[in-house]
Amino acid sequence: MWRCLVIEDELEHARYIGTGLRELGHAVVHCRDGVAGLARAVEESWDVIVLDRMLPGDVDGLAILATLRQLGKKTPVLVLSALSAVDERIRGLKAGGDDYLTKPFAFSELAARLEAIVRRASSAPEVRQLQVADLRIDLMTRGVERAGQPLALQPREFRLLAFLMSNTGQVLTRTMLLESVWDYQFDPQTNVIDVHINRLRKKVDHGFSPALIHTVRGSGYLLSATPPG
Repeated sequence: MWRCLVIEDELEHARYIGTGLRELGHAVVHCRDGVAGLARAVEESWDVIVLDRMLPGDVDGLAILATLRQLGKKTPVLVLSALSAVDERIRGLKAGGDDYLTKPFAFSELAARLEAIVRRASSAPEVRQLQVADLRIDLMTRGVERAGQPLALQPREFRLLAFLMSNTGQVLTRTMLLESVWDYQFDPQTNVIDVHINRLRKKVDHGFSPALIHTVRGSGYLLSATPPG
Protein backbone atom coordinates (compact mmCIF):
# COMPACT_ATOMS: atom_id res chain seq x y z
CA MET A 1 0.00 0.00 0.00
CA TRP A 2 1.26 3.47 -0.88
CA ARG A 3 0.73 6.72 0.96
CA CYS A 4 -0.16 9.12 -1.86
CA LEU A 5 -0.43 12.92 -1.89
CA VAL A 6 -2.56 14.39 -4.68
CA ILE A 7 -2.06 18.13 -5.26
CA GLU A 8 -4.79 19.08 -7.73
CA ASP A 9 -7.12 22.10 -7.81
CA GLU A 10 -9.72 20.55 -10.13
CA LEU A 11 -12.04 18.57 -7.87
CA GLU A 12 -13.28 16.30 -10.65
CA HIS A 13 -9.75 15.18 -11.49
CA ALA A 14 -8.87 14.81 -7.80
CA ARG A 15 -11.91 12.58 -7.16
CA TYR A 16 -11.14 10.49 -10.25
CA ILE A 17 -7.55 9.92 -9.14
CA GLY A 18 -8.37 9.45 -5.47
CA THR A 19 -11.17 6.94 -6.12
CA GLY A 20 -9.00 4.88 -8.42
CA LEU A 21 -6.04 4.79 -6.03
CA ARG A 22 -8.21 3.91 -3.05
CA GLU A 23 -9.79 1.05 -5.03
CA LEU A 24 -6.25 -0.27 -5.52
CA GLY A 25 -5.78 -0.21 -1.74
CA HIS A 26 -3.72 2.96 -1.39
CA ALA A 27 -4.14 5.78 1.14
CA VAL A 28 -4.78 9.17 -0.47
CA VAL A 29 -4.59 12.75 0.85
CA HIS A 30 -5.77 15.60 -1.37
CA CYS A 31 -4.67 19.27 -1.36
CA ARG A 32 -6.35 21.85 -3.59
CA ASP A 33 -3.64 24.54 -3.75
CA GLY A 34 0.11 24.87 -3.91
CA VAL A 35 0.65 26.39 -0.47
CA ALA A 36 -1.12 23.58 1.39
CA GLY A 37 0.32 20.97 -0.97
CA LEU A 38 3.90 22.16 -0.47
CA ALA A 39 3.49 22.15 3.32
CA ARG A 40 2.17 18.57 3.36
CA ALA A 41 4.78 17.41 0.83
CA VAL A 42 7.67 18.81 2.88
CA GLU A 43 6.48 18.02 6.39
CA GLU A 44 5.26 14.45 5.87
CA SER A 45 6.53 11.22 4.33
CA TRP A 46 4.93 10.00 1.09
CA ASP A 47 5.46 7.06 -1.22
CA VAL A 48 4.41 9.06 -4.28
CA ILE A 49 3.02 12.49 -5.18
CA VAL A 50 0.62 13.31 -8.01
CA LEU A 51 1.19 16.98 -8.78
CA ASP A 52 -0.80 19.29 -11.02
CA ARG A 53 1.49 21.54 -13.07
CA MET A 54 -0.79 24.60 -12.94
CA LEU A 55 -2.14 25.54 -9.53
CA PRO A 56 -3.90 28.71 -8.33
CA GLY A 57 -1.93 31.28 -6.34
CA ASP A 58 1.77 32.00 -6.14
CA VAL A 59 2.97 28.40 -5.67
CA ASP A 60 2.64 26.30 -8.80
CA GLY A 61 3.73 22.75 -9.51
CA LEU A 62 7.22 23.66 -10.70
CA ALA A 63 7.86 25.69 -7.54
CA ILE A 64 6.79 22.74 -5.39
CA LEU A 65 9.07 20.41 -7.33
CA ALA A 66 12.06 22.74 -7.11
CA THR A 67 11.61 23.19 -3.37
CA LEU A 68 11.28 19.46 -2.73
CA ARG A 69 14.42 18.64 -4.68
CA GLN A 70 16.46 21.44 -3.14
CA LEU A 71 15.49 20.14 0.30
CA GLY A 72 16.77 16.72 -0.69
CA LYS A 73 13.31 15.13 -0.86
CA LYS A 74 13.46 12.23 -3.32
CA THR A 75 9.76 11.36 -3.22
CA PRO A 76 8.73 10.20 -6.72
CA VAL A 77 6.49 12.80 -8.39
CA LEU A 78 4.17 12.38 -11.36
CA VAL A 79 3.38 15.75 -12.94
CA LEU A 80 -0.08 16.24 -14.45
CA SER A 81 -0.73 19.04 -16.91
CA ALA A 82 -2.97 20.23 -19.71
CA LEU A 83 0.21 21.69 -21.26
CA SER A 84 1.28 19.05 -23.75
CA ALA A 85 4.03 20.91 -25.61
CA VAL A 86 7.41 19.18 -25.58
CA ASP A 87 9.07 22.24 -23.98
CA GLU A 88 6.59 22.12 -21.09
CA ARG A 89 7.23 18.44 -20.50
CA ILE A 90 10.96 19.06 -20.51
CA ARG A 91 10.50 21.87 -17.95
CA GLY A 92 8.52 19.56 -15.69
CA LEU A 93 11.13 16.82 -15.86
CA LYS A 94 14.07 19.19 -15.42
CA ALA A 95 12.41 20.71 -12.36
CA GLY A 96 12.55 17.31 -10.71
CA GLY A 97 9.52 15.41 -11.94
CA ASP A 98 9.93 11.65 -12.36
CA ASP A 99 7.27 11.44 -15.08
CA TYR A 100 4.87 13.75 -16.93
CA LEU A 101 1.31 12.88 -17.95
CA THR A 102 -0.90 15.19 -19.99
CA LYS A 103 -4.63 15.68 -19.45
CA PRO A 104 -6.99 14.08 -20.29
CA PHE A 105 -5.63 10.69 -19.28
CA ALA A 106 -6.83 7.17 -18.55
CA PHE A 107 -6.53 6.08 -14.93
CA SER A 108 -4.96 2.79 -16.02
CA GLU A 109 -2.07 4.73 -17.57
CA LEU A 110 -1.68 6.93 -14.49
CA ALA A 111 -1.61 3.86 -12.24
CA ALA A 112 0.99 2.16 -14.43
CA ARG A 113 3.21 5.24 -14.46
CA LEU A 114 2.95 5.60 -10.68
CA GLU A 115 3.90 1.97 -10.21
CA ALA A 116 6.95 2.48 -12.44
CA ILE A 117 8.28 5.55 -10.63
CA VAL A 118 7.65 4.07 -7.18
CA ARG A 119 9.51 0.92 -8.22
CA ARG A 120 12.46 2.97 -9.51
CA ALA A 121 12.57 5.04 -6.33
CA SER A 122 12.53 2.00 -4.05
CA SER A 123 15.55 0.51 -5.82
CA ALA A 124 17.68 3.66 -5.52
CA PRO A 125 19.13 4.69 -2.13
CA GLU A 126 18.19 8.20 -1.00
CA VAL A 127 21.05 10.68 -1.27
CA ARG A 128 21.57 12.35 2.10
CA GLN A 129 25.04 13.84 1.66
CA LEU A 130 27.04 15.35 -1.18
CA GLN A 131 30.81 15.73 -1.21
CA VAL A 132 33.26 17.36 -3.60
CA ALA A 133 36.93 17.33 -2.53
CA ASP A 134 36.85 18.32 1.16
CA LEU A 135 33.50 20.14 0.90
CA ARG A 136 30.58 18.21 2.39
CA ILE A 137 26.89 19.08 2.61
CA ASP A 138 24.22 17.19 4.55
CA LEU A 139 20.87 17.58 2.81
CA MET A 140 18.92 16.33 5.82
CA THR A 141 20.47 18.40 8.62
CA ARG A 142 21.45 21.25 6.25
CA GLY A 143 24.95 21.22 7.69
CA VAL A 144 27.93 22.30 5.56
CA GLU A 145 31.62 21.88 6.27
CA ARG A 146 34.91 22.21 4.45
CA ALA A 147 38.08 20.50 5.60
CA GLY A 148 36.17 19.64 8.76
CA GLN A 149 35.31 23.28 9.50
CA PRO A 150 31.56 24.14 9.69
CA LEU A 151 30.34 26.84 7.32
CA ALA A 152 27.40 29.09 8.23
CA LEU A 153 25.19 29.58 5.18
CA GLN A 154 21.99 31.54 4.75
CA PRO A 155 19.01 29.52 3.40
CA ARG A 156 19.41 30.84 -0.16
CA GLU A 157 23.15 30.21 -0.07
CA PHE A 158 22.45 26.64 1.05
CA ARG A 159 20.01 26.10 -1.84
CA LEU A 160 22.52 27.54 -4.29
CA LEU A 161 25.36 25.35 -3.00
CA ALA A 162 23.17 22.24 -2.94
CA PHE A 163 22.16 22.84 -6.56
CA LEU A 164 25.77 23.40 -7.63
CA MET A 165 26.94 20.25 -5.83
CA SER A 166 24.06 18.19 -7.22
CA ASN A 167 25.34 19.11 -10.67
CA THR A 168 29.09 18.86 -10.02
CA GLY A 169 31.12 19.44 -13.16
CA GLN A 170 28.14 20.78 -15.14
CA VAL A 171 27.97 24.36 -16.32
CA LEU A 172 24.79 25.93 -14.89
CA THR A 173 23.38 28.90 -16.77
CA ARG A 174 21.77 31.93 -15.19
CA THR A 175 18.38 30.68 -16.34
CA MET A 176 18.91 27.31 -14.66
CA LEU A 177 19.97 28.99 -11.41
CA LEU A 178 17.08 31.47 -11.44
CA GLU A 179 14.50 28.71 -12.03
CA SER A 180 15.93 26.16 -9.61
CA VAL A 181 17.25 28.30 -6.74
CA TRP A 182 15.08 31.44 -6.89
CA ASP A 183 11.95 29.89 -8.47
CA TYR A 184 11.93 32.66 -11.08
CA GLN A 185 10.43 31.86 -14.46
CA PHE A 186 11.91 35.08 -15.88
CA ASP A 187 15.15 37.04 -15.67
CA PRO A 188 14.68 39.93 -13.20
CA GLN A 189 17.65 41.72 -14.82
CA THR A 190 19.48 42.09 -11.51
CA ASN A 191 22.85 40.91 -10.25
CA VAL A 192 21.27 38.67 -7.59
CA ILE A 193 23.14 35.58 -8.86
CA ASP A 194 26.51 37.34 -8.92
CA VAL A 195 25.99 38.67 -5.39
CA HIS A 196 25.15 35.24 -3.97
CA ILE A 197 27.95 33.50 -5.88
CA ASN A 198 30.44 36.02 -4.46
CA ARG A 199 29.12 35.49 -0.92
CA LEU A 200 29.30 31.74 -1.36
CA ARG A 201 32.85 31.92 -2.68
CA LYS A 202 33.98 33.87 0.38
CA LYS A 203 32.59 31.16 2.65
CA VAL A 204 33.42 28.05 0.62
CA ASP A 205 36.70 28.94 -1.13
CA HIS A 206 38.37 31.69 0.89
CA GLY A 207 41.26 30.19 2.86
CA PHE A 208 40.82 26.76 1.27
CA SER A 209 42.42 24.99 -1.68
CA PRO A 210 41.55 24.20 -4.35
CA ALA A 211 38.89 26.75 -5.36
CA LEU A 212 35.67 24.87 -6.13
CA ILE A 213 33.28 27.50 -7.53
CA HIS A 214 34.22 28.62 -11.04
CA THR A 215 32.87 31.17 -13.49
CA VAL A 216 32.59 30.03 -17.09
CA ARG A 217 32.64 33.29 -18.99
CA GLY A 218 29.60 33.78 -21.19
CA SER A 219 28.00 30.54 -19.99
CA GLY A 220 27.45 30.43 -16.22
CA TYR A 221 28.96 28.74 -13.19
CA LEU A 222 30.05 25.31 -12.13
CA LEU A 223 31.36 23.59 -9.03
CA SER A 224 34.35 21.32 -9.56
CA ALA A 225 37.60 20.35 -7.85
CA THR A 226 39.42 21.12 -11.11
CA PRO A 227 39.17 24.41 -13.06
CA PRO A 228 37.19 24.26 -16.33
CA GLY A 229 39.28 23.72 -19.42
